[in-house]
Amino acid sequence: MIYGIGTDICDVRRIRASLDRHGERFARKVLSDAELATWRARSERWPERGVRYLATRFSAKEAFSKAIGLGMRMPMSWRLCEVGKLASGQPVIVLHGGLKDWFEARGLSAHISVTDESDYAASFCVVETRQVPP
Repeated sequence: MIYGIGTDICDVRRIRASLDRHGERFARKVLSDAELATWRARSERWPERGVRYLATRFSAKEAFSKAIGLGMRMPMSWRLCEVGKLASGQPVIVLHGGLKDWFEARGLSAHISVTDESDYAASFCVVETRQVPP
C-alpha cells in the first residue's frame, strides 16, 4: 500500500551557485560520508559532473522527505538519508541513525528514481507500507 509519494525538481544552476558561495561546506551539509567521497572523486575528474551528482542527491532527498511526510524536520535530515545504487545502477535509499529506526518501525520501503538534464535534476519517490491484514 502506498504510504506517500514525493517529487522534486532542482535547478542545477542553483546548486552550482551554492557551491560557489559556500564551497565544500554545502556538499558536507547535504551528502552522507559515502556520497561525499563519490562527489569529491567526480568533481576532481570533471567539476560539472560533481555539480550534477550533488543536484540529483539534493533532489532525491527532497522527494523522499516529501514522500514520508516530514519535509526536512527530524528525524529526517540530509546526512541520514543517502542515495546509493545497486550493482545494476538502480538508485536506492539507504537510511542511517534515527531516520532508519523511524522508517523501519513503520514497516516502510522506498523506491527512488533520479534524472538530470542540462539545467535540471529531478526525482520521484514512492514509499510503501506493508498492508496489515484485517
